[in-house]
Amino acid sequence: MRELPKTYAPQEVEDKWYQYWESNGLFHAVVNKKKKPYTVVIPPPNITGILTMGHVLNNTLQDAFIRWRRMQGYEACWIPGTDHAGIATQNVVERSLLKEGIKRRELGREEFVNRVWQWKEIYGSTIIKQLRKLGTSCDWQRERFTMDEGLSNAVKEVFVRLYEKGLIYKGKYIVNWCPRDHTALSDDEVNYTESNGHLWYIKYPLEDKSGFVTVATTRPETMLGDTAVAVNPKDNRYKHLAGKKISLPLTDRVIPIIADEFVDASFGTGAVKVTPAHDPNDFQIGNRHNLEKLIVMDTSGMMNDRVPSKYKGLDRYECRREVLRDLEKSGLLEKTEDHVHSVGHCYRCDTVIEPYLSDQWFVKMKPLAEPALRVVEDGKIKFYPDRWMKVYEHWMTNIRDWCISRQLWWGHRIPAWYCVGDDHCTLECKQPIVARTKPEACPHCGSTNLRQDDDVLDTWFSSWLWPLSVLNWPEENDELKYFYPTETLVTAPDIIFFWVARMVMAGLEFRNEIPFRHVYFTSIIRDVQGRKMSKSLGNSPDPLDVINTYGADALRFTILYLAPIGQDVMYSNEKCEMGRNFANKIWNAGRFLLMNYDAIAASGPNESQNHIAAGATSGFEIVSLHASNDLSDRWIISRFNETVKNVTSMMENFRINDAVKLLYDFLWHDFCDWYVEFVKNRIAETSDGHLKKAMINRAIRIYEETLKLLHPFMPFVTEEIWQHLAERKPGESIMTAPWPRHDEAAIDSVADKEMAFLQNVISSVRTIRNEMNVPTTKEVDVVINCNDGGKITVLETNLSIFKRLAKLETVQIGTNFKKPGFSASAVVEGQEVFVPLQGLIDIEVERGRLEKEIARFEGQLKSVDAKLNNANFADKAPAEIIQKEKDKRENFQQTLQKLRTNLEQLTA
Repeated sequence: MRELPKTYAPQEVEDKWYQYWESNGLFHAVVNKKKKPYTVVIPPPNITGILTMGHVLNNTLQDAFIRWRRMQGYEACWIPGTDHAGIATQNVVERSLLKEGIKRRELGREEFVNRVWQWKEIYGSTIIKQLRKLGTSCDWQRERFTMDEGLSNAVKEVFVRLYEKGLIYKGKYIVNWCPRDHTALSDDEVNYTESNGHLWYIKYPLEDKSGFVTVATTRPETMLGDTAVAVNPKDNRYKHLAGKKISLPLTDRVIPIIADEFVDASFGTGAVKVTPAHDPNDFQIGNRHNLEKLIVMDTSGMMNDRVPSKYKGLDRYECRREVLRDLEKSGLLEKTEDHVHSVGHCYRCDTVIEPYLSDQWFVKMKPLAEPALRVVEDGKIKFYPDRWMKVYEHWMTNIRDWCISRQLWWGHRIPAWYCVGDDHCTLECKQPIVARTKPEACPHCGSTNLRQDDDVLDTWFSSWLWPLSVLNWPEENDELKYFYPTETLVTAPDIIFFWVARMVMAGLEFRNEIPFRHVYFTSIIRDVQGRKMSKSLGNSPDPLDVINTYGADALRFTILYLAPIGQDVMYSNEKCEMGRNFANKIWNAGRFLLMNYDAIAASGPNESQNHIAAGATSGFEIVSLHASNDLSDRWIISRFNETVKNVTSMMENFRINDAVKLLYDFLWHDFCDWYVEFVKNRIAETSDGHLKKAMINRAIRIYEETLKLLHPFMPFVTEEIWQHLAERKPGESIMTAPWPRHDEAAIDSVADKEMAFLQNVISSVRTIRNEMNVPTTKEVDVVINCNDGGKITVLETNLSIFKRLAKLETVQIGTNFKKPGFSASAVVEGQEVFVPLQGLIDIEVERGRLEKEIARFEGQLKSVDAKLNNANFADKAPAEIIQKEKDKRENFQQTLQKLRTNLEQLTA
């Protein structure tokens, strides 16, 4: 066996093994009828993206699942790729061009799109390269892009099919408009936040000058587009006004008062202004009452020429200020109230959206949503955690039609053409011609002068086909039949509507199959103060910096350890110390085992090292209950089998966080802290070379199998160590080694209980030594009152290891011992453990030290109590500060209790 270097250096290991895996084709999956497929599609990151902590969590989870299933013998296929990200990418390239003094429209559409493709070739794969640094075992030979030719053809196919089925239509409707990006947004692309605004009460004069009708609004600038005032027909305050006319303030227009049951009589004054071109509810009222739809803004949110000249060209908020000023001058602004209301923002640039009337393309969602809801309710698709089912159900039952057109140049252009022929055009020529490729001529008049729709499709219109299109749908091919449907989707919960629900709809609509069976919703990454990580707050670390400092395995392990399913992750870089320390602990254990293996092999009878090495990987059956009668062997074999059983079960139930913690406890505490120490002692005590080899082989075998369990989470360090444990063939890797299987018969509850008792006795002595300041160089005497014959046997059988690990000089075990004078004590499972202190420490000095410590902590406790009892502090301090003080108090109280107990024990 090859000796491990003294320290683990991730920077020297990670790139080496990633290149090895990739060059040997270990990530690549093929159609293999002898194996069951396990398919995962990556949530395609935007080509504008860079690696974030959210990506780290999401992709580490995916990689853990794919590596685990690969080791279990599945044909594991993880398909990577990127999203063209319409709005985001167009914005990035536009800003880049502006630095050159070039505006998009100066270039023209074709040249601008060419520039975007050039930008994509240079920068678009940045995040994919970064994912490699994390260790992701994607099948890079299958990498796709949402605007690849095949994926674009799938988009056109779906558009045409839905149009022919009557599920895609075009019409003039109110949409969510982003004045910054100059495009429509679907309802799901609007983020709503509570905003402290105002409610302005405006008096609208009756045309006959007999009085006023007061309306309340949060957007007074839109009054310039009012075409009616509406009241509820059941509202007795206004029944007599229905049918009368209003002189619209600040304009020369007269508008009607109408009655409509939609009006909420309890809001404001009960009378509402109606602006059909700038409010979705008003749009519906306008349709019911055949009102004019007057658009008073342009696509940039500037007032257009449909408003009085003094407001023309003003930004919507400048116009608001001018309108309010003019209303006040005219005596028509009755009052202003503070008002908290929900304001929609563009999900990309955070600009306040403007409800806007325009021609757009839509998908009818109700017919698609019903079967997509049913498969989740029936359990064909399972959510983890399952609470997201209610969110999914609410959205699906309240679904609205999906606006799919975007006023952009970058994206999948809508496959619809318009006839712009001559005077021979008929009325039908005005209808769009939807086709997979450009038609040769207008089907109605024969004109060849056709113009394609200028709009592109919503980015999500290609993303919802991802599980299908990456496998070359709509072509029915062997790979599609084998790898679809996929198995597990790992994604963030904030795109449950954007993406998850729509993929379910698409899978059922276009292939009559669900796209995946399990959806794992990831946690939100927050800083230690509980704030969501973001660039604007400056609290989002660069994962590559973390990897360079701690190593990829340390980051992967830490992020999984901190992420219980369904709960937020409180992350800081310093927490990666835990992952790095764990990697070092595993490394040092392997180093000890290999060094001892080589030393034993060198000193023992002549046996070929190759034979011994083979024994380390295949010769010893660790699942055999009768492999050894030694308690430590029986116990570690039991614990190992129980760990295999539980880790496998946790993975199957998507409890990755629990699996990681269980492995950490087994490796760090059971194996390294205890079993390795037992092995050290047993090797030192025997001169039997065969017995030594059996001990070290057994330890290495268990260690190797545990490395396999750990591999999905920490692939680099496990590969490096595994390669050192035996001579490996070219292309051989731990990632294709078989996943360990447990033997129920090897789980030994008796050994577990006996070892737990022995460990607790050793730990109690160590605690006494530590708390009583016994010098580490001194051995102590121990007296144990034990009335359980079985426990006496455990202690006596393992007396040597007990003395070595607890640093004991003598041990007395009996049933009727009295407590020795000046001794500290502990009770372990009902048995008394005494450590005489006379001669080990200066009793008086230690008593004085304890008294001083008690006085110091009493003072600190008094100070904390005073702060917590201070009403001013309790009322004004942030909750986290108050909790910190409460934690301090609890800690001080526990410490004082220990100190007082220790002081009492120094009395003869």
